[in-house]
Amino acid sequence: MTTTTFDFDDMLAKIKDRQWALADIDWDEPGAETISPELHAKLKPFMADLMWIENVGARGFAAMAKKAPTETLKDIYRHFHAEEQKHANAELALMKRWGMLDGDKIPEPNINVKLVIDFLDKYADGMSMSFLGTVIPMLEVALDGALIKFITDEVPDPVAQDVFRKINSDESRHLATDYAVMDLLGHARIRKLAIDLVGGWLNPTLMIGIFSYVPLLNKMRDNIVEMGVDEEKLYGAMRKYKNVGERSAFARRLPMYQIVKYHGSMVINRNHPYHLLADALVKLTAHIPERLLGAQPTWSKELTYEPAA
Repeated sequence: MTTTTFDFDDMLAKIKDRQWALADIDWDEPGAETISPELHAKLKPFMADLMWIENVGARGFAAMAKKAPTETLKDIYRHFHAEEQKHANAELALMKRWGMLDGDKIPEPNINVKLVIDFLDKYADGMSMSFLGTVIPMLEVALDGALIKFITDEVPDPVAQDVFRKINSDESRHLATDYAVMDLLGHARIRKLAIDLVGGWLNPTLMIGIFSYVPLLNKMRDNIVEMGVDEEKLYGAMRKYKNVGERSAFARRLPMYQIVKYHGSMVINRNHPYHLLADALVKLTAHIPERLLGAQPTWSKELTYEPAA
């Protein structure tokens, strides 16, 4: 087997060297007026969802920081956790700039994002590194990758372009590390990989995660289509997960990588019967009463559009 060489110490140094803050951006720069009323109406719910999806990634990285096998990787994940929160705050600041906020009120996540956040908040810390290390990259590439690319392509505001250039730069380091970690995890003995797989699937909480994750992907596909974007952009981003993962013989040894990859292949095949279930779950979850959902997690109170250094 061959494996890629990846210098985690060098990556940590790059991450520290390339930090940015909301205070670095001129939020009053001209360009907000380039958002037409039609685009404004479509962007408002889209940006709210994107902002909350950043927090899904943040919560996943927080869990991975506890599971990481080395101090360097723990430190990398702590930085990624903070960066995802910063991305959410920057997107909130753009919403403030475009007049999309109701006073100082933080927009509520849609029901599918809320379910995933609730699941991660309750159970992520108990999940194995091989589970987290294969699912989080798919969420990052499918949701962050596709949605952020859409904003970069479609929104003319120069401040938004600057913000998303910075976010894209961060995300490229996240994904490079994600794939290197999958390669690293794939070095484990087959017996260890099998125990992780069976133990994970025997955990009844995993089904809660699946029934949160599946409709989220299809709901985001619906949102992209409503924005007038070809859903192929989402599918192209998801294909990247397979294409990059297949380069590593060690990543291919991960049973969860194979499962997530297979699930991705069903998602991007619009004619697969899987979509009957996924679309039904989107409709079903839309009717979950608010009282049955968990309270908004305390860490989400850190969301702010204020340009803190």
